[in-house]
Amino acid sequence: MSPRPQPIIALDVPSLADARALIATLGARADFYKVGLQLFSAEGPRVVEWLHSEGKRVFLDLKLHDIPSTVRKAAASAKRLNVALLTIHGLGGEAMVRAAVEGAGEHTGVLVVTVLTSMDLTTASAALGRPLASLRDEVLRLAALAAGAGAHGVVCAGAECAAVRAAHGTRLEPLVPGIRTAATAAAIADDDQSRVVTPEAASKAGAAYVVVGRAVTAAPDPLAALEGVLTRLS
Repeated sequence: MSPRPQPIIALDVPSLADARALIATLGARADFYKVGLQLFSAEGPRVVEWLHSEGKRVFLDLKLHDIPSTVRKAAASAKRLNVALLTIHGLGGEAMVRAAVEGAGEHTGVLVVTVLTSMDLTTASAALGRPLASLRDEVLRLAALAAGAGAHGVVCAGAECAAVRAAHGTRLEPLVPGIRTAATAAAIADDDQSRVVTPEAASKAGAAYVVVGRAVTAAPDPLAALEGVLTRLS
């Protein structure tokens, strides 16, 4: 288990120009970035290629969910882009996860999304069409599927991270989004995350990676906010 989580900065911005500005602000203090649906839909592979040209690692957060053959081919495309991590939805089933792992190869880690951090027990139960006894149980069910299908890790909220570590040890690497600090929470307007966690709590729970988005990018001074998060992850 890593001594501390690896921080990944979320490039949840509308354009490559905005991404360049944020990366220039953070400088050498951040070397791992998340490219999600918003930026990838706007700019495509060139944003990944540019990040690599700047010496940055890339987490491609596309949450793939389709038939296994399509997901295998998409994961193979991500492998050709040399991304470090790629997300897929666990609800696509074991065959889809296996196909993604096969397509991604040895050097692109497939992370299985369990329950989105925007959901609580009520909304997750409604989305699944069945009552859930707890979000923890559903996360563990999908984590077991991920492990069985050969995935690198899972995406889960901080509240379920320790349970994933207890069940799977170092076999699965948990990535925890929804990082918040008291200093930056006030700067986040219309926060749609239901299950958030502090950097310290994510680290204590055994997160391998933490995605830091608005806790840094919405702060008046993003570099100072990042320094605060890094200190609290130590």
